[in-house]
Amino acid sequence: MNFHRVWVVARKEIKDAFRDKRSIYSMLIGTLVAPLLFGYIFNRMAEKHRGAEDFKVPVVGAEYAPLLIDWLGQQPGIEIVPGPKTDPEAAVRDRTLEVVLIIPKNHGAKFRDSSPAPVKVVSDSTSTESLPKVNRLKTLLRQFGGQVGGLRLIERGVSPSIASALVIEDVEVSNARQRAAMILGIIPLLVIMSAFTSAISVSTDATAGERERGSLEPLLVNPVPRMELVAGKWLAGVLAASAGLIFTLVLFSFLMMRLPLHQFGFRFRFGWGDTLVLFAGMWPVALLMPAMQMYVATFARSFKEAQGYLAPMILLCTAPGIVNTIYPLDGKPWLSPIPLVGQYALALEVVRGNLPPLWSFLIAELTVVLLSGCLLVLTKRLFERERIIFGR
Repeated sequence: MNFHRVWVVARKEIKDAFRDKRSIYSMLIGTLVAPLLFGYIFNRMAEKHRGAEDFKVPVVGAEYAPLLIDWLGQQPGIEIVPGPKTDPEAAVRDRTLEVVLIIPKNHGAKFRDSSPAPVKVVSDSTSTESLPKVNRLKTLLRQFGGQVGGLRLIERGVSPSIASALVIEDVEVSNARQRAAMILGIIPLLVIMSAFTSAISVSTDATAGERERGSLEPLLVNPVPRMELVAGKWLAGVLAASAGLIFTLVLFSFLMMRLPLHQFGFRFRFGWGDTLVLFAGMWPVALLMPAMQMYVATFARSFKEAQGYLAPMILLCTAPGIVNTIYPLDGKPWLSPIPLVGQYALALEVVRGNLPPLWSFLIAELTVVLLSGCLLVLTKRLFERERIIFGR
């Protein structure tokens, strides 16, 4: 194979694909949207957690439980304010207030009689904004109830520990980075998607686009082996996919170094060295995506028809993430030979802070290279069919 001719074809396909500015815009938007959306959502989640640490609690009937109100007011970040005088449920329903604590008139009498004293927490479970605050308020109320219940037992000469038949001790064996991977595990999936969307325009234009324009026949008239033509077109797609993959990885790494992970109790450092390891595990995806797209798009007679054929392939890209929700893929080196699944599993290990063995990287890359080579050979055979060349 003459690599100079392959590069000439690749350069020609890149010029054709990016001559249309809309292709460049679609590629940039496709690689920018996912990281920026991820960063925005993560920051919003952090703001909700911060809001739960410092918020105002509207109380109706505070005069009926002075001890409880005084105790709540001493908790860090809690400020007691008067609640609505009429219809507090409507105030929460209309999202005017996020939560309201109602203390009935009989609360004081029940409390003095050592009976369960009623309180009402008015909230809207469909409001994700108020959920952390509601949960913290309920936790504080349970904590107050437990403390008062213990003092009542002591007053009667009974040890509070007698009410606890078991003492449960949590032993956490995972580190902060492994716990963070439960949230950050979506990153490898979005990187795979970026490689797919970055290459789709180049791969489709180099196959179905040329059939539609009628430029495939004069291209094949040149004294260049079909395999070199296919390899050149594939190389153009690989360059586009690699650019999208690298850009997305760098942007995600930049975000992860600056996201407030400590708000969720995750204290770890994700550096550029981790980014390089993640790139080593994910880069084979940039080889496979254009090969699959070219093979499928070659059957199409127009650019629009090829887009219809390639749309279901998005499900193939998301398959590792779907499988991971049912059957966890991390920590299973034997998955390395499976294309896409192996890259996703390796990336999960890197995000978790575990460096997979070198052989798992090599096997994962070898299987992807072999599959890409098989798809290129199949595409080359399609280019030899008259029905593919002249059928429009």
